[in-house]
Amino acid sequence: MRILSIESSCDETACAVVEDGTRVLSNVVATQIDEHRLYGGVVPEIASRRHSENISAVVSKALADCGMELSDIDAIAVTYAPGLIGALLVGISFAKGLSMASGKPLIPVHHIAGHIAANYISHPELKPPYLCLVVSGGHSHIVEVLDYTTYRVIGRTRDDAAGECFDKVARTIGYEYPGGKFIDAAAKAGNPNAYRFPQPKVAGSELDFSFSGLKTAVINLVHNANQKGEKLCPEDIAASFQKTVCDILVKKTMLAAEQTGHKVLSVAGGVSANSGIRDAMQKACADRGITLYLPELKYCGDNAAMIGCQGYYDYLAGKRADESLNGIATLSLENI
Repeated sequence: MRILSIESSCDETACAVVEDGTRVLSNVVATQIDEHRLYGGVVPEIASRRHSENISAVVSKALADCGMELSDIDAIAVTYAPGLIGALLVGISFAKGLSMASGKPLIPVHHIAGHIAANYISHPELKPPYLCLVVSGGHSHIVEVLDYTTYRVIGRTRDDAAGECFDKVARTIGYEYPGGKFIDAAAKAGNPNAYRFPQPKVAGSELDFSFSGLKTAVINLVHNANQKGEKLCPEDIAASFQKTVCDILVKKTMLAAEQTGHKVLSVAGGVSANSGIRDAMQKACADRGITLYLPELKYCGDNAAMIGCQGYYDYLAGKRADESLNGIATLSLENI
């Protein structure tokens, strides 16, 4: 079964053709990073406009790259939640138009479910049930993947997501947007024990995350030094900050694995590309006899291949949408 999939939840206009859930025939991503970098983050209005300008060409290229036409496609999948509402609506509107014009079924896909499914592309042997840590610019979740379309969220951020924290800290110490890759690179040259940053906890919810206090601690450190005319080492700050985030994510995920009894774990989302997190998670899992699955780097960030993969399993589960499909800015995995 061949699915054409569209992803436009944030600032990447993406389209892919995926066969039987795990075979990626084409995967096209038009990024807007250079433009949003001028503003230090994603500007929703600009993102929506660029999606409108790019989507037709991106879809055409995805079909051309695998030598297909729309008539060769069996279904169309599209991200409908969560995300920037204007950005989502561009992809949804285009997908609905393709579906109505071609008569192909339309499959609504949850963005976070897509990130989780990215591991099926890299590791077809991975099968539910298992535990998944989802870490991205807008999300930080610990999820029990009960089957391919059913989830139980057992931990989540109460304020900032891990990826957002990376971006804010990077900007504070002088790095460009998106900050994750700059923090990761700088951390390799820094001392991870140079600074001791807090590891915030959520009272009564030991599996939930809170990154706001950590972000504030780094900002205060830098601002106080600037006011006193003191010079700080950005590489040491990056290394100490990244180590703290890794410690928080690993401790809570390992606790979740212990409480649920899962011996299979995956990591997903844009922040899963971070080398420090990958290394720390691999070591923690090896020490506990847990099998770990990590997506290929090209499937960590937003892409349409992961939407096509999840769309396949949603199609098998009978999920369909019609011309009334709308975008939803915020929607829990447990409510799909």
